Amino acid sequence: MVFRRARLYDALALLTVFVVVALDQWTKSFVVEALSPPQSKPFMPLIGQYLGLYYVQNSGAAFSLLRDNAILILFIVAAIAVVAYLYMRMLNSGSLAYKMIFGMIIGGAAGNLLDRVRHGGFVVDFISFRIPEIGYQFAIFNVADACISVSVFLLFVLLLFGGLPFSGDAAQQRSAAQKASGTLRPTERDAQP
Repeated sequence: MVFRRARLYDALALLTVFVVVALDQWTKSFVVEALSPPQSKPFMPLIGQYLGLYYVQNSGAAFSLLRDNAILILFIVAAIAVVAYLYMRMLNSGSLAYKMIFGMIIGGAAGNLLDRVRHGGFVVDFISFRIPEIGYQFAIFNVADACISVSVFLLFVLLLFGGLPFSGDAAQQRSAAQKASGTLRPTERDAQP
């Protein structure tokens, strides 16, 4: 039962990756079509003057860091590899919360990487949050950036209050799942307590 649940969680995490990438690419395509060329049309309000759409082409990382830097692609690929490695350490075990968080991070990073490949090095940013009364303007971002930022914050909170997902408890869960599914070799099964 534990093994089946872990497999379902893995499938939901993979589905999360695909949903984030699809939603990110769809919203970016909509913005490019509706607001092209970039920065030529005024702020399109969604919630008053506070939240709206404003199309920019960002050749940097989140919040325009490392703008026009070729090493940025290497950082993105390395970040995806690290998150994928951490996810693989808890494959067939771990909680749904961790799996969904990793799915959102991987989906967001993949969405922005796909955007860079499609657009020759830049991503489409369009979500603009501002408070005009005090002259505050937050960096313009997209769905992928939002997914990454929210999930990294949630991961930090979970790690702060729950510890690492692949510590001894996860190893015991994985062992129990393997034992229940019959994937342990006979010598491993005999060695288990």
